[in-house]
Amino acid sequence: MSTIVTILIAPDVLVDLTTATGIIEGAAEARGITARVLVAGTAGEADSVLAELRPTDELIFLPGTAGDLADTRAAMPNGSLIRVDFDERASDRTPGIRAHIRGRGIDGLRFAVDSWFFHHSHPGQIVRYGDEADQKAELRLPANRQGPFPVAVLIHGGYWHSRWEFDLMDAMAVDLTERGYATWNIEYRRPDDSSWLEMTTDVHRAVTLLAELAPQHNLDLARIVALGHSAGGQIVLRLAADLRSDAASPVQLALAVSLAGVLDLETADRRWLGEGAVSLALGARYSELTDVYDASSPLRRLPIGVPHAVVYGTGDNLDLQDSSRSYLIAANAGTDEVLALEGPGNHFAVIDPDSAIWPDIVKLMQPYSA
Repeated sequence: MSTIVTILIAPDVLVDLTTATGIIEGAAEARGITARVLVAGTAGEADSVLAELRPTDELIFLPGTAGDLADTRAAMPNGSLIRVDFDERASDRTPGIRAHIRGRGIDGLRFAVDSWFFHHSHPGQIVRYGDEADQKAELRLPANRQGPFPVAVLIHGGYWHSRWEFDLMDAMAVDLTERGYATWNIEYRRPDDSSWLEMTTDVHRAVTLLAELAPQHNLDLARIVALGHSAGGQIVLRLAADLRSDAASPVQLALAVSLAGVLDLETADRRWLGEGAVSLALGARYSELTDVYDASSPLRRLPIGVPHAVVYGTGDNLDLQDSSRSYLIAANAGTDEVLALEGPGNHFAVIDPDSAIWPDIVKLMQPYSA
């Protein structure tokens, strides 16, 4: 694969390049690649670079601050772009844009370099499970193996905000694929763009689609491990309970894993986690939507009826640690098979294959996917 990533910065995006180049160089060094930064002197110069792209090219593009989403369309190349906007804005759905990283501040550059790297080092197949832009998942299969493959379903978090997308799970997906798993990295509509119900329905639909994909890709439906991070921890345990309660479901989970999950929605709402992320996502406070909260909250769904694990780092948000520990006490008092894993690291260590806790997460999965 190419080992040089090009970052094109349009005029007036940055007054000073020091912070940006430090982020870019650090991200590139971590992935063993080289970054080439081009700063366009004029909008026309930026358009010329874009127009010269070949269909096989991919670069990271930071459009001008005065521009809006339409500005890139006139000169959109046939190749793929990773668009980065430091501020929050609507997703750019232009066909030439493979990923639009937005609303993550200047650190979005690090995510963009990672997105470029993982797309090149181990590209997956995008499979659509609906007509909406976010109704898609990326399937990666182990190279040079025949299967049948155990499946790792990955559900990203981000406090249910649409600016956080499934690129968050790319490192996990590549690592697990290299370990022999077929990985199914799910994107889904989020409540700030659609609704809580549509989000829940999307994830359910994406997972049950595995039954249709299994014969073609030699997937072993008896060995599905689903892992959800942060808000995805809530989603994955709710999903496990929903699938178990549906006798007609073509897919069941062998193991569901919460990675730093939000497992008690009532308490998370009362404590105003994520600056009110829970009530913003569901549409109201717990007292106004008690039934919806209880149907969605893993704590209220106990017993889940499926083996599951609760994983968290000791450097994570204290309320999330408390939520995981409280959940484990309640779950262990019931009939479920529940595993607990506490280890070093912050909120993102549990999805980082380079972290100290990651080998233990992989080890935890093995009995359910062997």
